[in-house]
Amino acid sequence: MDLATPETLSRPWLAHYPDGVPHDIDPSQYRSLAALLEESLKKNAWRPVSVCMERWMTYGELDEHSAALGAWLQARDLPADARVAVMLPNIPQFLVAMTAIIRAGFTVVNVNPLYTARELEHQLRDSGAEAIVILENFAATLEEVIEHTSIRHVVVASMGDMLGFWYGRWISFAVRHLSKMVKPYRLALTGATGPRTIVSFRQALDEGSRLSFRASQACHDNTAFLQYTGGTTGLSKGAELTHRNIIAATLQAEAWFRPALGRIGDVRNINGIAALPLYHIFALTLSLLAIRWGAHMTLVPNPRDVSRFVETLSKRPFHLLPAVNTLFNALLQNPRFRQLDFSSLLMSQAGGMAASEGTARHWMAVTGCAMVEGWGMSETCAIGTNNPVTSRQFSGTIGLPLPGIDIAIKDEAGASLPVGESGEICIRGPNVMRGYYRQPEETERAFTADGFMRTGDIGVMDERGYTRIVDRKKDMILVSGFNVFPSELENVISLFPGVLECAAVGVEDAKQGEAVKVFVVRSDPTLREEDVARFCHDNLTGYKRPKYIEFRDELPKSNVGKILRRALRT
Repeated sequence: MDLATPETLSRPWLAHYPDGVPHDIDPSQYRSLAALLEESLKKNAWRPVSVCMERWMTYGELDEHSAALGAWLQARDLPADARVAVMLPNIPQFLVAMTAIIRAGFTVVNVNPLYTARELEHQLRDSGAEAIVILENFAATLEEVIEHTSIRHVVVASMGDMLGFWYGRWISFAVRHLSKMVKPYRLALTGATGPRTIVSFRQALDEGSRLSFRASQACHDNTAFLQYTGGTTGLSKGAELTHRNIIAATLQAEAWFRPALGRIGDVRNINGIAALPLYHIFALTLSLLAIRWGAHMTLVPNPRDVSRFVETLSKRPFHLLPAVNTLFNALLQNPRFRQLDFSSLLMSQAGGMAASEGTARHWMAVTGCAMVEGWGMSETCAIGTNNPVTSRQFSGTIGLPLPGIDIAIKDEAGASLPVGESGEICIRGPNVMRGYYRQPEETERAFTADGFMRTGDIGVMDERGYTRIVDRKKDMILVSGFNVFPSELENVISLFPGVLECAAVGVEDAKQGEAVKVFVVRSDPTLREEDVARFCHDNLTGYKRPKYIEFRDELPKSNVGKILRRALRT
């Protein structure tokens, strides 16, 4: 039996940490995230950092390419705090661009490659990004909005840029001309803000390799990432994640995962599967952990192609598989997946959305490796709580706070509640964001007087420190791990001629966890479902588009005229 100490009385979860997990971590061991990256790049120069479509990249190559791209960006005379957007899927160019921007001393603005023009314009304008690294597949979207942004430098990547000379050329040709995935585009060399630099990814690397690269002077308090998250006002907000935040989250994940890695011996031998999009905070944090280890990542550009994904998994032993519940489910439905050799699988990390007990049981039966559920947010670098990685069964909770993190259940006034009472889950720790970019009022609302960040999730903590979520932000819809805020959808759909008013809610969906359903009151009686669906397709990213559209004569409202979404969910 664990003996109570003053520390475990105030932080009861510490008494239930697995052996070998420290109570705290020390972010000060690195001056900046750039220092963490450069240590691994030099130490592991000859080891692989990634494999994509069976083409490998070493840490030494990542060092060389990121220094070249970093030097090219520095030669653009960008200010010290410049924001550089990255609009790339899970291909080697993402690792090069992200590493280059951090090493050069700038801030990474991760952009969902599937964004519509409206969504892209908001994020570029809000962040004030002056440069962007973008896959040519999405350049037509950029063309639509670039005149309304501060973008002055564009680096256009092709799918095959880093897949070898001949194979890479073939892949790029196939994407452009066979699959026709690259729409025609024209990015003008002169815009409203003056001349623009527009180069290919390979050209930027070539030019940068002949320039001098200056090491980053960033420190803990500088912003490393502007990670955009859903906004309750309908517009996404940029969470300012500092170098200290990211270092802390990386070290917290490393400490927590330690008990599961005994069988691997040298962590540099780990093969981590990067199927979740690297622009998402969950996968991004785990990719930085892989670099910290000196391990390698298997990059999966399109995990929705489950057959090809399973074929990739069959190529070599894999040790760490992070996924959302829907992806675990999709794999389990594939007959070939169930025949794979899972003897090397050390961790199946679930996050991004609630894991279901049925999926967890099925996963355990097929793989012999328990799904371990965790919880976090963009604002906390994806790290918050996690079930012990030594778990052998599904707990139905989000686990314990990770090292250096405090979780408190608070009432609306910010007072901590006793064990067993439900209230808002609040979090404090070195991984928690500095605030929302250029939104001081939103930042002030997000924090309590004693420094905890309000999450909006309602939970209960037991006497051991395990937390169970009993409700979520009242209106947020969670589609395959992505936050969808009804107000954004309603703002967009209400712009469509013929729509008088509308309301969006989440409904249960076996594949996605939740799906979007929109209720519409028509001002034009000839308006059809397919008209609304087409408008949503043109103005909303795929996961935000409604799966169901229902017309109503009126919507339920409160006595002050507020639409009652809860009445529409029943």
